[in-house]
Amino acid sequence: MPTEKISAIIPAHNEERTVGAVVDTVRAAGFFDRIIVVSDGSHDRTAEVARQSGATVVELAKNQGKGSAVAVGLAQTDSPLACFLDADLVGLTAAYLAALAEPVLSGRWVMSVGMWDRGPVSNFLARFLPLISGQRVLRREVFEDLPPKFRSGYGMEAAMTHACRSGHLPFGRVFLPRLKIVRKFAKVGLFPGLVGYVRMFRQVLGVMVAVRLDPTRQAD
Repeated sequence: MPTEKISAIIPAHNEERTVGAVVDTVRAAGFFDRIIVVSDGSHDRTAEVARQSGATVVELAKNQGKGSAVAVGLAQTDSPLACFLDADLVGLTAAYLAALAEPVLSGRWVMSVGMWDRGPVSNFLARFLPLISGQRVLRREVFEDLPPKFRSGYGMEAAMTHACRSGHLPFGRVFLPRLKIVRKFAKVGLFPGLVGYVRMFRQVLGVMVAVRLDPTRQAD
């Protein structure tokens, strides 16, 4: 059992097909203080399914982006530790959550980053690429200490990694075999999915550049 409270924050935009299973698995893990799903402007049954699975649900009227949804969810709890999870995971298990949480619960790391299974070649290459996974357990101040301009969209993941690295804070990655995500192409189709990935990578690359050009890391 953890010695500190840990809450799960799950940002979700139109994830009715998978969010229920993710919440069920988090509940089955048995060590989370709260499970909070932030329905980020969803226009499907995301909120309803998450609520039926036992999560506390916050519904945003308009899509605000992943970082903003995480901030809204984190504000709902006073837990010193947080677990950020994508709502489109497939194959998540309680054992994976325990493995992801252990380095932070034990005090060895301030942030643990879960790497989903991309296949043998991509898994090997991912060791040399920036950590931008949405599966994380961390001390909440890792996110809250980011300047507001770095907390929005998908770029907040790159910003958190940079903050730990530049601040010499211990963090690391945990490989989660057989864990998958539902690709955007499968959700919305080829062209909209491609547009979504381009937008995501633009945000990530933009923040990766911005944090290096802003060594003082002061808020606007």
